[in-house]
Amino acid sequence: MKTIGLIGGMSWESSKLYYEFLNTQAKDMLGGSHSAKCIMVSVNFAEIERLSFQGNWEAIGELMKEAAQQLERAGAEIIILCTNTIHLVSEYITENVDIPFLHIATTTGISIKKKGLKKVALLGTKFTMEKDFYTKTLINDFALDIIIPNPHSRRVVHDIIYNELVKGQFTNSSKQKIISIIKELEDQGAEGVILGCTELPILISEKDIEIPTFDTGKIHAHSAMEWSLVTTSVPRNL
Repeated sequence: MKTIGLIGGMSWESSKLYYEFLNTQAKDMLGGSHSAKCIMVSVNFAEIERLSFQGNWEAIGELMKEAAQQLERAGAEIIILCTNTIHLVSEYITENVDIPFLHIATTTGISIKKKGLKKVALLGTKFTMEKDFYTKTLINDFALDIIIPNPHSRRVVHDIIYNELVKGQFTNSSKQKIISIIKELEDQGAEGVILGCTELPILISEKDIEIPTFDTGKIHAHSAMEWSLVTTSVPRNL
């Protein structure tokens, strides 16, 4: 079993799920009392949030580079970033460490293709929905048709994430708003929906909507665990 390095804290609500997913997957694959070999560097999300709203992605990238290098020095053999949005600066990781980096959009794309879907909706922060760092991988590498909510709905989703979910607040009213937005996207032809914020699956269950959901954090963690156990190479978003 290889050692997985995790960059967490964005937010810790989802980072704790990554730890759970990795260890559950290790037990499921190996049985007995097996658990994951992993190391986590957890950042202060308040600083990341402030820099995000300032648009200072370079500073965030430097923080990610430092965290990745810390993991490499500690003995990690692969790195995963326990968040969707901050993959926007993933090149600061890939260009500054010598160990593999597993991109969340790549693992999500693989999962969608296995389901045989062609057109999927993407929900997440406005950065994830509006910038191309995520969608270009899904479009270019997996030939997927990606649709996102209208501007008003994008703001609703973004505000729910930052004002509630990252603070551990999960309300039924916000759940119903997200379900309504997903229904609108389904009416536009979405065959599935990417829950492209690692906190969204805490709010929305696959039982809440009719089309398939893609829990990006769980998919990402499971792919890392499978790599740790059975492969010697990792798909990369080049």
